[in-house]
Amino acid sequence: MATERPGTGGGSGLRSWQQRALAAMEQWHSGSFLISAAPGAGKTRPALEFARRELARGVLDGLVIACPTAPLTRQWAQAAHRLGLELAPDAESPRPPRGFHGVVVTYARIANAPRAWAGATRERTLVIADEAHHLGEELAWGAGFSEAFGAAARWLLLSGTPFRSDATPIPGVAYDADGLAEPDISYTYADAVRDGVCRPVAFVTYDGTLSWRSGDDVIESSFDVVLSSREASRRYRTAISTELPDGLPRILGEADVRLRALRAGSHPQAGGLVVAADSAHARRIAARLREVSGSSPVVVLHQDPKAATKLSAFTNSSEPWIVAVNMVSEGVDIPRLRVGVYATAAKTPLIFRQIVGRFVRTIPGREPEPSWLYIPADAILRDHAATVEQELRYLVRRRDDEDAGELDEVERRATERSEVLDFEPLSADVAPQMTLFGPAPQASPRPSSPSLARIAESVATPAPPPIPISEEADGPLYERRARLRAKRHKLVAELARDRRVRHSDVNGEVNRAIGIETVAKATIEQLERSIEWLDRALYG
Repeated sequence: MATERPGTGGGSGLRSWQQRALAAMEQWHSGSFLISAAPGAGKTRPALEFARRELARGVLDGLVIACPTAPLTRQWAQAAHRLGLELAPDAESPRPPRGFHGVVVTYARIANAPRAWAGATRERTLVIADEAHHLGEELAWGAGFSEAFGAAARWLLLSGTPFRSDATPIPGVAYDADGLAEPDISYTYADAVRDGVCRPVAFVTYDGTLSWRSGDDVIESSFDVVLSSREASRRYRTAISTELPDGLPRILGEADVRLRALRAGSHPQAGGLVVAADSAHARRIAARLREVSGSSPVVVLHQDPKAATKLSAFTNSSEPWIVAVNMVSEGVDIPRLRVGVYATAAKTPLIFRQIVGRFVRTIPGREPEPSWLYIPADAILRDHAATVEQELRYLVRRRDDEDAGELDEVERRATERSEVLDFEPLSADVAPQMTLFGPAPQASPRPSSPSLARIAESVATPAPPPIPISEEADGPLYERRARLRAKRHKLVAELARDRRVRHSDVNGEVNRAIGIETVAKATIEQLERSIEWLDRALYG
């Protein structure tokens, strides 16, 4: 039997910090509750455990989980299924189909019809907001969320980065007099590395001589030189240019050597990720990677309709490299990532931490070996790296901060297209210079302190009786329901062709025979009976 790593909470399967969070929520009856935990630390588990217990006690009239993207709604539904909860993903209403315990919905869908959601939300609805900082990034999302769930007595907010790049607070988050977010439960990256829950990340900065044409002038500088904000921006763009062979392409080669060593050693499936500035940049990086590695990397672009499928395929493959734009911030769980190259022009703390979060996830049964992230030696990025291990409590920016608008603009645009016309990278001669927080070759987790173990033991609460669910065990209920609806649709089409009637005529006949109001509201049992009816009509 495999032994459990320190900090995982013993036989309960819950980590110590997760048990601590559940114990604290036992005393929470109204208002909001913020869990701030490092990416990869497992925020989903205590949220679902709490929802399961509250449903078993009969104190909830509804369960709504909100998150940034549609793929995340399905990830939540799959995670819930493993705990005996069935959630309907990408839902259109807070009222789940019959047989489901709750719904998962995107912030965008809520913002499109907040009044409709408000009208169907009851006071005893538990609302869970995943990656709650997105409610601040998109003002419409925050306003829609607040309007939709104003009647709900409890909001459970989850975030690994509970801060914003502008002055608008995150709905439901409490701030102290200095503007610091005040989580009810905090579990930092340093805590997670100590407990062996997350990988340590080594930041490898690279620097050297960079030159570029700025108008009629040619400027040469390294990252050690203080420049105006415009020229500093152009220096950074020179450092991530793919056109200078001794610049970023050289760093890609260094990263590939690192990845090859890991794959030749104890981790044959180790993967690498390059985060690019835009789609054209990603394609050029992919071409350079192909030159240095000998194989074509997977390229995932946010406008690609197959992006989610490509990410999933890469996650479960042994392909060495993936290049992505805007698809790796959150909800992307690829535990085999071990080497990264930071080549995006966005440099805000939020984006930096989200990218770092892609490299901290561990693989069950394996020691949390270190990951490596190559970054330009830009002062902003070095500062972000230097604060990664600090507690995740951050100052909400004041509106009168001189640089608040600048960072927010970079975050939203991701690239600085306005400067391209009179800017031309000329040369680069860079190399890895230093490693920040470089891990030891063997990064074994330290055991939890006795005091922490005692706390975990004292706060552990017994699990409630299991919630009755469908007897079908082959995946989440929503997946089975989708398969049944697809099969019914195919049979209806076949019968309509045989009878030479309209599809809607057959559909209505089946609904009347089975007693179904609409297919969208049909239960699993009604869908199964529909298929049996159609089988008999087609084949006797």
